[in-house]
Amino acid sequence: MSIVFTSTQLTGKARTHLVRLPCPFSANHFLHKDCLSAFQGLQQQAAKHGFNLQPASSFRDFQRQQVIWNSKFNGERKVHDDQGNPLNLSPLSDWEKAQAILRWSALPGGSRHHWGTEIDVFDPHLLPPQQTLQLEPWEYEQGGYFVELGQWLREHLAHFDFYLPFTQLAEHKQIGYEPWHISYLPVAQQAQQQFGPEILCEAWQQEDIAGKACLLSHLAQIFHRFFI
Repeated sequence: MSIVFTSTQLTGKARTHLVRLPCPFSANHFLHKDCLSAFQGLQQQAAKHGFNLQPASSFRDFQRQQVIWNSKFNGERKVHDDQGNPLNLSPLSDWEKAQAILRWSALPGGSRHHWGTEIDVFDPHLLPPQQTLQLEPWEYEQGGYFVELGQWLREHLAHFDFYLPFTQLAEHKQIGYEPWHISYLPVAQQAQQQFGPEILCEAWQQEDIAGKACLLSHLAQIFHRFFI
């Protein structure tokens, strides 16, 4: 299966590669058209084992990622450390801020969620009453309410051609551990091969990106340390 992405599809500025994902909790979930049936098969298998596997996040467009990035860079949205504790970015340089944010959030145009192959998953039936979903590692670790779901995912994802891209990273990668983030390998692998710095720079033309000058000056390092 050979798939050619356009630059606007790779950077979240187009939706022509997507189909709507039927979801009882939201009508705003979309996936790559070649990913839909595999995810639905995964959901059905999860249901047989007692899990209500649902998306917390699927396709995310450029504008949404831009809002997330800019609000974090400008101190209007929480940036946390590996334990979920909020970080104070105000005394940091632009490059220090960028590195802290990049550990858990992708650049606008640089998120794998733009491809329609990535899904953040959870089980709403396992979420305690009055508890808001955080999508932080402790929820999926021992003592967390999604620990059994995380174990099931590790054992069954490969049967449906999904994998966990943010759980076993090369040593030089400084991206946070995300046991909730699954990726449809057959399509994501092709998108990953087609994406690069020149496509990201093209997407940034005429766009308001907080810290843009700093980011461009460190782009090679960012791709080395914070992209997979």
